[in-house]
Amino acid sequence: MSPSPVSGVCTPLARFLDPEDPVAITAYDGSVAGNPSAPLRIEIRSPAAFGYLLSAPGELGLARAYVTGHLDVVGGVYDVIRALTAVVERLSTAERLAILRELGPRHLRWLPVPPEEAPSRLRRALHGIRHSKGRDSMAISRHYDVSNRFYELVLGPSMAYTCACYPTADADLEQAQYHKFDLVCRKLGLRPGMRLLDVGCGWGGMVAHAVEHYGVRAVGVTLSRAQAEWAEEELRRRGLSDRAEIRHDDYRNVSETGFDAVSSIGLTEHVGARNLPGYFRFLAARLRDGGRLLNHSITRPTTRERNRTGPFIDRYVFPDGELEAVGTIVSAMQDNGFEVRHSENLREHYARTLAAWCANLDAHWTEAAGEAGVRRARVWALYMAASRLSFERRRIELHQVLGVKTPASGEASMPMRPDWGV
Repeated sequence: MSPSPVSGVCTPLARFLDPEDPVAITAYDGSVAGNPSAPLRIEIRSPAAFGYLLSAPGELGLARAYVTGHLDVVGGVYDVIRALTAVVERLSTAERLAILRELGPRHLRWLPVPPEEAPSRLRRALHGIRHSKGRDSMAISRHYDVSNRFYELVLGPSMAYTCACYPTADADLEQAQYHKFDLVCRKLGLRPGMRLLDVGCGWGGMVAHAVEHYGVRAVGVTLSRAQAEWAEEELRRRGLSDRAEIRHDDYRNVSETGFDAVSSIGLTEHVGARNLPGYFRFLAARLRDGGRLLNHSITRPTTRERNRTGPFIDRYVFPDGELEAVGTIVSAMQDNGFEVRHSENLREHYARTLAAWCANLDAHWTEAAGEAGVRRARVWALYMAASRLSFERRRIELHQVLGVKTPASGEASMPMRPDWGV
């Protein structure tokens, strides 16, 4: 193990970092844990960093310290998280407790919670039950009504805030997002004159693609006012407004029926496990017999894991978000109006999508931070880098599940062995 060159606040950490580790920790008092020449570095800039880390050990304390700037990184957020994760995972429980005991007495203090942090789940209950329309509206607005320009800088021209699908190894992000929308259209069997409902439509990318390239008429619904306004303007710019409509509303308020297809791309994460049966029943009721649903959502790798997200994602990114395993989603679809015809895991594609978003944020950091604020930009940098690592290590997955509202005759109107033509 590598001793700290200067005795100080990093001394309790020094014995847990090997000279070969690619990450070191430096502190405001000049002390160092690990190899001072390591290519990656965590900088503890003030005692407040330890205060956050000790008052909320784990990801929430780390997030508070980083978002407020009391802790910083050198060498890229993703690379530092990956290296730090490897170090933490090799520590025993006893070693982790020893670090807390040594640091605790002089650094444990109360610090104000950053204003970027959402209230606790208990306090959120004052605004309605979990996944009620009002509480969902607040959660979505908190995440998406940040700044359309900020999202343009991070997401690129496609303005697609969901997993892309890379058709080739050398495809770029825009090609992959186009391919994703095209894949969804093909799975849904869209043809000219059909009616499409896109729930949780975001900035309208799926609606615009389906109308422009497949000749359908489409309705998109989003709880984000900023998204709806941007999407409506984009449809006008592309001359698609006569065949497409974007509604700033809750998808549960859609009363029309008889749609030929429903796309749900990135909405299920906001529905909640207990609401899945009603969610799929509602979507089935919007479809004609033989109509198809494509459900695209982040999933857990097994059905044994908790649905609720961790404290960092819940407080800073997606309040009230929940992730279910694909088996849970398939079961809910089967039991509530759909015959499941196909499932596909795009886990590696999401890791690559996140890497592209992180690169966009890095390339446009000054303007992005000016739009959303430095702290909010740091939230996005941290969450996208951590999410990329989670997809790479199969902590989470991304599944597209195709269902058909099969009539009593059993005619699903599906090809015998579809390859989607892509």
